[in-house]
Amino acid sequence: MQAALVAEEAGADGITVHLREDRRHIQPRDVRILAEVLNTRMNLEMAVTEEMLALAEEMRPVHVCLVPEKREELTTEGGLDVVGGFDAIASACQRLSAVGCDVSLFIDPDVEQIDAAQRAGAPTIELHTGAYADARPGSNAANAEYHRLTTAATHANSLGLVVNAGHGLHYHNVEAIAALPGVNELNIGHAIIARALFVGLKEAVQEMKRLIIAGQEAGLMAALDAHDHEHDHDHGDHSEHVHNGCCGH
Repeated sequence: MQAALVAEEAGADGITVHLREDRRHIQPRDVRILAEVLNTRMNLEMAVTEEMLALAEEMRPVHVCLVPEKREELTTEGGLDVVGGFDAIASACQRLSAVGCDVSLFIDPDVEQIDAAQRAGAPTIELHTGAYADARPGSNAANAEYHRLTTAATHANSLGLVVNAGHGLHYHNVEAIAALPGVNELNIGHAIIARALFVGLKEAVQEMKRLIIAGQEAGLMAALDAHDHEHDHDHGDHSEHVHNGCCGH
């Protein structure tokens, strides 16, 4: 509880907790207490099972993210297969929405999965960034995964979905992910706690927040540059442009 409150004080916009079926980490009591004491908002990650759905219907958290879960895994290994489990996931979205929960689906950056998520009634998706995080920086694999994430985020934006992202993000790769088009929020845990061992939790959160904001600003500038280039191409090379207004966070 204290760690969550310190993270909030340092600038975290929300706290994500994963209530696993095996209760390996967070307990139902923790979720109830956090819901009462947090000043920002709690995002409850959970599996698509009857037990977990019943708990969520009872607790009614504002935000719920449905994730795949295997008992033997150390951490979530992949995205939810919305295409393969469509009926169960659509039913879960309907049940959670009925009690006032804002539902998101943790999925791989795949157009088919994104389309299925929208059809299932989820207003929000969280793109699984694990494959990008696991790839060697600057490698062809990393570039391919980043292109995949960019395509996925752009497609989801075009469908009107809120786009979040997370998994495997750390201080050396988060700026690039924050720069993705239309990304609303990033969920980061392990890297911040590891960094906190050396600089303290408050500073670790503040460092991450600064990197995220820098990434967002870089992404915005890249989008503006692309727009200007397209405008020049359409109207000739001698156009002058004046941009009014500014963007903040």
